[in-house]
Amino acid sequence: MPISRRRWFRWIAGPGVWAAGARGVEAGSEEATMEGLKEAAQQPVLDVSGLDSPVVIDSLRLLRSGRDFFVHVRSRNGAEGLAVTNSRATYLYPILNQLVIPHFLGKDARHLEEHLFGVYRYRSNYKLQGLALWCPVAWVEFAILDMLGRMVGRSLGQLLGTVVRRWVPFYVASGRRETTPEEEVEYLQQLVHQTGAHAVKFRVGGRMSRNADALPGRTERLIPLARRALGPRIDLHADANSSYDPPQAIRVGRLLEEVEAIYFEEPCPFDHLEETKRVADALRIPVAGGEQEYSQWRFRWTIANRGVDIVQPDLHYYGGLIRSTRVARMAAAMGMPTTVHISGGFGFVYMIHFASVTPDIGPYQEYKLGLERYRDWFDPPLEIREGALRVPSGPGVGIRQIEELIRDAKPVP
Repeated sequence: MPISRRRWFRWIAGPGVWAAGARGVEAGSEEATMEGLKEAAQQPVLDVSGLDSPVVIDSLRLLRSGRDFFVHVRSRNGAEGLAVTNSRATYLYPILNQLVIPHFLGKDARHLEEHLFGVYRYRSNYKLQGLALWCPVAWVEFAILDMLGRMVGRSLGQLLGTVVRRWVPFYVASGRRETTPEEEVEYLQQLVHQTGAHAVKFRVGGRMSRNADALPGRTERLIPLARRALGPRIDLHADANSSYDPPQAIRVGRLLEEVEAIYFEEPCPFDHLEETKRVADALRIPVAGGEQEYSQWRFRWTIANRGVDIVQPDLHYYGGLIRSTRVARMAAAMGMPTTVHISGGFGFVYMIHFASVTPDIGPYQEYKLGLERYRDWFDPPLEIREGALRVPSGPGVGIRQIEELIRDAKPVP
């Protein structure tokens, strides 16, 4: 008997996911569903209990130390917090310094959720939209959350809700397309050996390539070869990065079904919502998407219409942990997991905090290496054990000593 899409998804996600989904938005008219999701997203996220007095933001600065960029925040009463940006700070710093930071100065950090909407309106920032606006907003949010967490002795996850896990299973991701199938499989084996991961992700297609493959025949050879080489105990994920139209995406999806891959990410151009839904409806394997999305309303449409099976806001690109939590709440209301996409570098640390507090995250979260670089910033140090990352237990993001990290850092004007 053919495996239905829902039965396939139940198999990979486990019974708890579907039990949670049963308590979500009642089936009914599209209007009722959309309103229910809107209500789920509008509930307060940030827990500021214990902060009885205003926490007025006195300064926000972008700093650089070597290849690391930091956003440092200080309140008028001397509390401080730190965020680590992604690499896009190298060219988005004017937006951060001119259009984002000024909005937050002098404001009470306890009302951060209101300020996230306010910065959207500030100086018509809504006209920017997209990654260029929301990355800088995320960096400021991360820094403020770190400061608030340090003030009350709670982790980022504890500021956002109830921590439900202390270890987060991950897949290790390859970002390469220039490799032959044989070279790629060898590299995936190295990643598994290096990290102890129980799952991997590889790239298929040519990336925004209108059906062209990165190398002739690479995808068709790589998918079965990965299963043969890695064996049945390593779970597979594939990311097309917007490579295909629906017919080709469905053909590639069938190949992934044959090897029992966990999910198929971004098969069609990321803003082709209806085409992605066509693919998701045609396949048994779950389809994931959302890393390029910046609109809560388009996420709401995608969730309400089951345009994907797994929702993937990027914690930087989408504007931070609070906005991403709202997406996760909408997804949970419809029985769908939220497996966030991450930027490289320090991004996995924000991911594991998000995963610590989000009930339904799917089987694995993304990891692109980096633990060795950041391990000793934390006390206790970051750790991998049996294919899972330990969630930092310190206050805020968990960085041990802010002063040590920024001692030699220079302001970026």
